[in-house]
Amino acid sequence: MAKDSDGFVRAIARGFAAVEALGRPPGRHTLSEVAAIAGLSRATARRMLATLIVMKYCEADGRYFSLRPRALGLGLSYLNALPYWGYAQRALEDLRNEIGESCSLAVLDETEIVYALRLPAQRILSANLAVGSRLPAHVVSLGRVLLAALPPDQRAHYLATTEFKQITPRTITDSVLLERELERVEAKGYGWVDGELDPAICGIAVPVRDHGGRVVAAISVNAISGTMDEATAKEKYLIPLRRTAQDIRTQSFSTG
Repeated sequence: MAKDSDGFVRAIARGFAAVEALGRPPGRHTLSEVAAIAGLSRATARRMLATLIVMKYCEADGRYFSLRPRALGLGLSYLNALPYWGYAQRALEDLRNEIGESCSLAVLDETEIVYALRLPAQRILSANLAVGSRLPAHVVSLGRVLLAALPPDQRAHYLATTEFKQITPRTITDSVLLERELERVEAKGYGWVDGELDPAICGIAVPVRDHGGRVVAAISVNAISGTMDEATAKEKYLIPLRRTAQDIRTQSFSTG
């Protein structure tokens, strides 16, 4: 970690590293495990854990440490700070009930998307994804939309520096091909991905914009691959998706 300076406090960084370590499966870790995962010395990890216990973010059970419910507030602080999150929950519920398919909202965090909302339909297969789950941005429709909205210099940096792993036979791993796909997404105003993360799942996504037109999130509809192609998904879901995105924008952002 960097040294202390006016722009960096190591103690805070170490504390968050310890919290993130405790959040790794299986959810309870020894001092040595926390130190190894967080990249800390045992002495430093011990001090961080002792502090977290005093602050009631962590508890000890014998030689094992685990997070307490108060730690959930760290993540909820981010969600509650999103001006559109509260209304988006109701809007996505209405969308899911209307179309009968899984609906999600995600934001971009460097090379990954992070789910801020996920409302699965009963017949969708990937029920293991929830709020806070992360996925590589390039393999899902949500990520394609968010990547396409990046400023040109940021998009170029992403394409030049990211390692694109092959997840399924359909996964696009060539940066030139992905760049062309992002250009198509930008031109069309929606993203479509079929079987690049999971051979059984396809999805279509659109951007959510703030009052100034900046893309701040994306929402998607996911279905079982093979039940429809891009044209069918566009015909069935694009208008409801765009209507929902516009509702979220209108209800969540003040122009005043």
